[in-house]
Amino acid sequence: MDVSALLDLMDEGYLSALFGLITGLIFGVAAQRSSFCLRASTVEFARGQLGPRMAVWLLAFSTAVVWVQAARLLGLFEPQEARMMAITGSWSGAIIGGLIFGVGMVLARGCSGRLLVLASTGNLRSVVAGLIFAVVAQMSLHGLLAPLREELAGLWVTSNGMNVDLIALLGLPDISGLLLGVVLAAVALVLARRNAIGLKTLIFAPGVGFAVAVGWVLTFTLAQQAFDPVSVTSATFSGPSANTLMFFLIPDPVLDFDVGLVPGVVLGALSASLVTREFKFEAFEGARQMQRSMFGAVLMGFGAMLAGGCAIGAGVTGGSIFVATAWLALLCMWIGAIITDFLVDQVGSRPVAA
Repeated sequence: MDVSALLDLMDEGYLSALFGLITGLIFGVAAQRSSFCLRASTVEFARGQLGPRMAVWLLAFSTAVVWVQAARLLGLFEPQEARMMAITGSWSGAIIGGLIFGVGMVLARGCSGRLLVLASTGNLRSVVAGLIFAVVAQMSLHGLLAPLREELAGLWVTSNGMNVDLIALLGLPDISGLLLGVVLAAVALVLARRNAIGLKTLIFAPGVGFAVAVGWVLTFTLAQQAFDPVSVTSATFSGPSANTLMFFLIPDPVLDFDVGLVPGVVLGALSASLVTREFKFEAFEGARQMQRSMFGAVLMGFGAMLAGGCAIGAGVTGGSIFVATAWLALLCMWIGAIITDFLVDQVGSRPVAA
């Protein structure tokens, strides 16, 4: 891609926002058509199943790893330039934040990325939860909750002022990441066949992972040619949700990748739902469901900012470049979600014996 020619037509901010929009459009369409959701896959696993939701998540995750690692080997992307790799990571934030986020996404019945997609297709429950998530994320980043987040994140951090590359830490050859992605993709295809997943899902679930790779490559390419510093990043919905919210609330807002990403997801998911006639308005079924969803959104907003990313940002985007704290956060999200589903939706929903 000739980014220099595009830079002659527009400045870095507009081009970065355009790249975010492109990434978001791909993600929005793919996530809506495949029903991609980490919460759904963790619930299946918690109930002793390796069903279609697990297959969808593995297809998306493995595809992200394959595409990103292939781009790295081809010289199209360098993980060490990524912001989440170049800054100090927090082990304590990954553990505590990951657990909190896992609890929240089960209570809210969807991770932050899934809420954004559902909100774009008429789900008013997700609109409310998504707005709460964005507000709490902003409060955790720069507001009332920021001191608590910083204190918890500072309990245990990575050394040398940067995060840890798992491949380098384990002393594995450069091709190891790509090979792991291929193995995970093979497992995902086996699960997909076992669960009789249709062609539509087999096409669109990997599209989620492809969107992550597109974001990495586009922002990396721009960063190499832009005059002003550009953050090398990709799909995530904690920081971008907060930044997009503030973009519409403050004077003289700054255009960047994040501000393009969220509207891109909305447009992609909305377009896909309209084309397939799946757009419909849905509301809360009662006060209890609303309270549960709102509380879950609060936990996700704080947990995501503490963990260094949401289920997409840490779980797929960070995982695709083997950021150690991202993998730890993803593991803790699974643990928090599994425990919450067992205690709240399995044990809690059983009738009490007379």
